[in-house]
Amino acid sequence: MDGSLSTLAPIFAVALATHRPLTAFYTGLATALGAGVSMAFSEGLSDTGEETGRGNPFIRGAITGGGTFLGGVFHTLPFLIADFKTAIIAAITVVAVELLVLAYLRHKFFRLSFARSFLSVAVGGAIIAALSAALGTAAAG
Repeated sequence: MDGSLSTLAPIFAVALATHRPLTAFYTGLATALGAGVSMAFSEGLSDTGEETGRGNPFIRGAITGGGTFLGGVFHTLPFLIADFKTAIIAAITVVAVELLVLAYLRHKFFRLSFARSFLSVAVGGAIIAALSAALGTAAAG
């Protein structure tokens, strides 16, 4: 969740600052790649799996890094749309779907209520969106 949601900030800040979807796309792609590699190494190096019983560190790192990359790329892809307004609406829609999917995954695998999962994911997403929108709007001037 943290890697995927944290990639929202630079993408939306750049999109709102520049109103150039392709610039936001490249920012999002770089962010997704960086976050994916960072999360993969962080998870893979956190322990050998023997201490915690969490399994092979290479597999854990690949899953965590891959999931983070995919999350970041999904809300980046709408910025391949040339029209800014259409791209931002599509990106917001993709983020809403991602939040629902993340909430479902937390519900299923962490055995939390769906409402509690959705609330925690949505609050995090809303805070990130508000901060990045404020920064992007301020930069636009």
